[in-house]
Amino acid sequence: MASTSRLENNKVCCYAHPESPLIEDYRAGDMICSECGLVVGDRVIDVGSEWRTFSNEKSGVDPSRVGGPENPLLSGGDLSTIIGPGTGSASFDAFGAPKYQNRRTMSSSDRSLISAFKEISSMADRINLPKTIVDRANNLFKQVHDGKNLKGRSNDAKASACLYIACRQEGVPRTFKEICAVSKISKKEIGRCFKLTLKALETSVDLITTADFMCRFCANLDLPNMVQRAATHIAKKAVEMDIVPGRSPISVAAAAIYMASQASEHKRSQKEIGDIAGVADVTIRQSYKLMYPHAAKLFPEDFKFTTPIDQLPQM
Repeated sequence: MASTSRLENNKVCCYAHPESPLIEDYRAGDMICSECGLVVGDRVIDVGSEWRTFSNEKSGVDPSRVGGPENPLLSGGDLSTIIGPGTGSASFDAFGAPKYQNRRTMSSSDRSLISAFKEISSMADRINLPKTIVDRANNLFKQVHDGKNLKGRSNDAKASACLYIACRQEGVPRTFKEICAVSKISKKEIGRCFKLTLKALETSVDLITTADFMCRFCANLDLPNMVQRAATHIAKKAVEMDIVPGRSPISVAAAAIYMASQASEHKRSQKEIGDIAGVADVTIRQSYKLMYPHAAKLFPEDFKFTTPIDQLPQM
């Protein structure tokens, strides 16, 4: 038996040296105090790999006796057992048929779910989205799939809409054009599925604002922090003063970045900003025209002008 140990905040430690790190002896299954050598825990379960892999082993051979992790999104938790193909004569009967057959094959529902999860993961990888968003999108797709509310819509369209909603709900929204760029579906179809999904799941998403995109757009344009802060201030003031009614937050953010960059030494053209923001040059010009007469009120007080306001481009 192990010697006396103490449990502090659900943590096993040595009673004489509670702050000392413990050394785990995997072979004996003991946890040993690094200061005095006291065994404070025994019969510790080894959570490492069951098998070791050597370089001279045949490739493609998996010696492990366990399957993949449980997936609660699939029916039965994906705890099914699949018998591999037989290799020896004992695996076949006198007629050449395999003696052992899989009693359970994957259902068509699970196959479509796995295909959609792979598509969501692939799209998320292409636009550098974290796993938390992928997990939320997978849960949304599972709810839509089980509810059978979007019959007639392709799985790819539903997957794209779920990824868009997951981004909005996690506070890192992406534009429809960004989702469309990594999807096989048109922007119009993703928009339709987005509205139908929100209605079917009886959920909602926060309204997008100019601040949601400003940091990412400025970083992609390689603009310094000073210009980003000025653009954020300009867009916020323009919305508060109701200068740009009816304009989308993305076009207002693009116009604010254009105005701030033109007043600094780090100038960016409308085309450069439009390519990053996914809006047309004319859209940026229309929002900029509305903001230009009020430019003096929009800039922050501590902004250092390289180009004075009266010398900014006039559309």
